[in-house]
Amino acid sequence: MRTGVTVWLTGLPSAGKTTIAYELADRLRAEGHRVEVLDGDEIREALSAGLGFSRADRDTNVQRIGFVAELLARNGMLALVPVIAPYTDSREAVRKRHDSNHTPYVEVHVATPVEVCSARDVKGLYAKQAAGQLTGLTGVDDPYQAPAAPDLRIESQHQTVQESAAAVYAVLAERGLL
Repeated sequence: MRTGVTVWLTGLPSAGKTTIAYELADRLRAEGHRVEVLDGDEIREALSAGLGFSRADRDTNVQRIGFVAELLARNGMLALVPVIAPYTDSREAVRKRHDSNHTPYVEVHVATPVEVCSARDVKGLYAKQAAGQLTGLTGVDDPYQAPAAPDLRIESQHQTVQESAAAVYAVLAERGLL
């Protein structure tokens, strides 16, 4: 059985996490790898329905996603996880879960500045926040604790989606995870 791995892509809303994950998934599938994308929005709807956006609820959501990712990776899947995951301690708990089960884990910080994310505004969240229709937007009026030492930092505003996905692919290849 092939070794699985969790690739955790963290960053602000509209940073490009999900776009990069799906681009990478396409490439990996084309090479015959077993890949799942655990999209944070889809997981929140299906697995974490009923949770809000308090610190405790965000932590619970991240831990649930981390559990599923580790389970998939432990069983030979490449789990790509584009999730905001704003708190350092919550992400560290996910890493520790992987480490305790000897499951490879790669943290990617999609370090797109809030001004760029706001201009992209894929889901209209920044516009709603600016109009006073939304509070608790990560990176604006709710904290985002950027990883201090991720395995890879991507500044998506300076490269194409394909280049960003290739950078993640290169880290996986360098570590013998493909």
